Amino acid sequence: MSDAAVNIDQARRALTTRFAAAGLDSPEIDARMLMGAALQLDLTGLVTQGARSLSAEDSARLDALAQRRLAGEPVARILGAKEFWGLAFKLSTETLVPRPDTETVVEAALDHVRGTGSVNDPLRIADLGTGSGAILLALLSELPQSFGIGTDISVGALRTARDNAVALGLGDRAAFVACSYASALSGPFDLVVSNPPYIPGGDIAGLAIEVRAHDPARALDGGADGLDAYRALIPQAAALLRPGGAVAVEVGQGQAGDVEGLMTDAGFTADLTMIRADLAGIPRVVLGRKKPI
Repeated sequence: MSDAAVNIDQARRALTTRFAAAGLDSPEIDARMLMGAALQLDLTGLVTQGARSLSAEDSARLDALAQRRLAGEPVARILGAKEFWGLAFKLSTETLVPRPDTETVVEAALDHVRGTGSVNDPLRIADLGTGSGAILLALLSELPQSFGIGTDISVGALRTARDNAVALGLGDRAAFVACSYASALSGPFDLVVSNPPYIPGGDIAGLAIEVRAHDPARALDGGADGLDAYRALIPQAAALLRPGGAVAVEVGQGQAGDVEGLMTDAGFTADLTMIRADLAGIPRVVLGRKKPI
């Protein structure tokens, strides 16, 4: 920012131009969010106070945030929080940034529950590799009588998930366990969900800097073919689920058929599996139902 006094509107336009010139995907949104953080104003405040001049301290805070974004740090990391399913989630270095595509897991799981007429039943849900707790807590927010357990090998991630559960008023209906996927759980469960690591290890270096430099590597790396996590968790899920229960997992582009095959190998018959696409039309979730008795 220059030494000449500028107002909020001028600063926001200048920051948007700066971000656009740097090739950022959403320069206007990024500028608005970082302006709000620097000035502690929501969108309404930014609009109504648009003519207010920035102080030197305001400009310094804004420039510091802008430099972090221009260096490739995602806005959610800078702010330490991200919205998912209309809920606010705190982040940490041990958690992925929840992405809109992952809401497809929540949608598929809820459609299964609605199809069984059990929305108001006391369901047991397991979220394997819960990270920030986003999938589990989104489901609990929609299923008022249900209880969920989130697992993760990262104790730091579990602390973040627990904090999010408490902040969202769901702390009494969620528990968190340190283990690899479902290795420390015993059933039965009605629903198992997961967004496991699925990026082939050799592809990680080619990911966008926002991902490869800021998301935890072990939450990305799915092994040589990206399927290691599914080979571990799908048989575990099959053993945990009660008859008629379901497992829903997020998958990477081109992986749906392979994951469906792993479900078949674990005992989910072909007519009880389903593939759901995200908003871009990419197959994003594979859901398998355990055969009823």
